[in-house]
Amino acid sequence: MLTPFDDYPVHQTPLPIAHAGGGHPDHYDRFWFNGYTEDFYFAIALGVYPNRGVIDAAFGVVHDGWQRSVFASGRLPLDPTRTQVGPISIEITEPLRVNRVRVDAADHGITADLTFRARTAAFSEPRQTLLQGTRPVIDATRLAQLGQWSGAIDLPGASLALNQGTVYGTKDRSWGIRPVGQPAPAAPARTAPQIFFLWAPVNFADECLHFMTFEDADGKAWAKTAAVLPVIGPDAPVYGPDTAAEHIADATHQISWARGLRRSQGATLTLSRNGQPETVQLDPLLTFRMRGAGYMHPTWAHGRWHDELAVGAEEYRVEELDTLDPTCVHVQQVMRASWGGRTGLGVLEQLVIGPHAPSGFREMFDGAGGLKHLPIRYALKG
Repeated sequence: MLTPFDDYPVHQTPLPIAHAGGGHPDHYDRFWFNGYTEDFYFAIALGVYPNRGVIDAAFGVVHDGWQRSVFASGRLPLDPTRTQVGPISIEITEPLRVNRVRVDAADHGITADLTFRARTAAFSEPRQTLLQGTRPVIDATRLAQLGQWSGAIDLPGASLALNQGTVYGTKDRSWGIRPVGQPAPAAPARTAPQIFFLWAPVNFADECLHFMTFEDADGKAWAKTAAVLPVIGPDAPVYGPDTAAEHIADATHQISWARGLRRSQGATLTLSRNGQPETVQLDPLLTFRMRGAGYMHPTWAHGRWHDELAVGAEEYRVEELDTLDPTCVHVQQVMRASWGGRTGLGVLEQLVIGPHAPSGFREMFDGAGGLKHLPIRYALKG
């Protein structure tokens, strides 16, 4: 099947562009952004699933004690430049430099018009490959850029004006294979699911930090990276061999887990630079449950077919989401960061399912200290 992109010299195989990932049903291609101050946080996700024929998106905000989200899902258009579904759109204004995000969901209480401008060159994480027996569960590539936002978000009873000098964030583009949509029929796995994932992009005035790790149940990393990224000027290259990143070969983490939960109440990253340890202290300010962008959502999980177009929303008091319910253990926390004499702002993403010996987790969803919480009450709208 041909699409307009077949007129560009971008082919990677003899197949037309629409034929992606060797036909694997879990092939995806996703935009992800976050933005934050010490007072609010927002996230945008838009993903396409070419072998399921689905496009979906979500926009979520934490502000004044509430987490609110709007979701949209529909049939994937043949034109891959149409990065819009329902009220949510992402525009590539200047590749790897400027993006525009718009949300027109006033009937669900959320509108936004936002512009992201990169502060760093694009940083490519190492390819992440995880097998379950012979079946690939994860086989993906991700690039990250730290940046700043301008624009406005309107919420029930509040209007947030974003000043480019004070609202930081991260752009995340990933593609490959991950569990999406309804699982294909298969024999049950021989082992229970287990994942330990940390991701920490942090903005400082003169340079930025990027840290990522996946670990097994014993705490051994199977994918890991750390780097210091310089802040670039408006005319500096954002991709290619002329971009600079200081790779940190030795970087460790220490998480202080909130009692009874699987989210942090603080963390420390230790970097070895020039043979000397440097510590980055992370202190949480706000927590966003990634269900608000579709991750592990009971209804709006990624890649599911709803209809030609379906739109919905939800809202929760933040304290309602302090739980070990599977839809709430995947979080991003806004972190005030201290690194030597510098203070910065970033996030620490955490996803911990199953055992992780260094953290003291033994079961699928036990909390720190071996405590367990009751699941949340769903309160979907629309």
